[in-house]
Amino acid sequence: MTDLLPTLADIEAAAEVVYRDFAPTPQYRWGLLSERLGAGCWLKHENHTPVGAFKIRGGLTYFDQLARRGPLPREVISATRGNHGQSMGWAARRHAVACTIVVPRGNSAEKNAAMRALGVTLIEHGDDFQEAREHALQLAQERGAHMVPSFHPDLLRGVATYWWEFLRAVPRLDVAYVPIGQGSGACSAIATKRALGHGVRIVGVVSRHATTYADSIAAGRVIEAPVSTQLADGMACRVADQAALDILRPHLDHVVQVSDDEVAAAMRHLFTDTHNVAEGAGAAALAAALQEREALRGQNVGLALTGGNVDAPVFAGVLGARD
Repeated sequence: MTDLLPTLADIEAAAEVVYRDFAPTPQYRWGLLSERLGAGCWLKHENHTPVGAFKIRGGLTYFDQLARRGPLPREVISATRGNHGQSMGWAARRHAVACTIVVPRGNSAEKNAAMRALGVTLIEHGDDFQEAREHALQLAQERGAHMVPSFHPDLLRGVATYWWEFLRAVPRLDVAYVPIGQGSGACSAIATKRALGHGVRIVGVVSRHATTYADSIAAGRVIEAPVSTQLADGMACRVADQAALDILRPHLDHVVQVSDDEVAAAMRHLFTDTHNVAEGAGAAALAAALQEREALRGQNVGLALTGGNVDAPVFAGVLGARD
């Protein structure tokens, strides 16, 4: 399945598309985080994009590729827990295309508001992402609209640009931790590592309360798993994507599962050590690295702060809790 992965030329071309809308995000070696981890700790700030998460990169390149292939559709439809939907809303607005997004009931109020502010028509349906996704597919078929998947090669080429920035900026990075939701972040890390010939080891991170990717990688086939995470909504996937699984399984160094309690602690650490806000999935990489702290001593560790879109009441509760 590596033919789905973008090449170096693809990634470089994608960067030109992305940079029409915003500049490269920074990566810093944070002193307090390094002390906490006992290793050189580099943090890639994808929370600093215009939608507060890395997904915008994929949305921009997805629409760019659509436009190159012919007339754009009159409407796109997709499903999300929030960040993919903001990505679609941003890119659809840029191309003057109507955008409808389906979210599960009880989704983040602030992510919903952010999508609406981008001109998205929001529909709440189902109890989890999978039910929202199935409804989005049905709507697209009924309306003759273009259904945007959560995992696609044209999304990967855009997402890979943040790894391209990161790995070129820190050529001596030993290991990088990346959260897995639907798989675009981790697959793009693998693609960029291969494209640059970088020696970094890529470690996947899943929620202990949403284990479809961990279970599927172990089994070698898609295994559906229940979702019960209350904090890492960006990783709340019930059914792994087969195409993503085919890329991840042979190329990830290993997979770490993190609990909501570990994620909450990592959110607090990121705030106290860097004064950056991380949503649950955005803090998962640090949670995993802290779990493996003893094995990381003396190494250069890369963490993806993939997003900072957490509702204020949720973040207040996290900050108010004790480690």
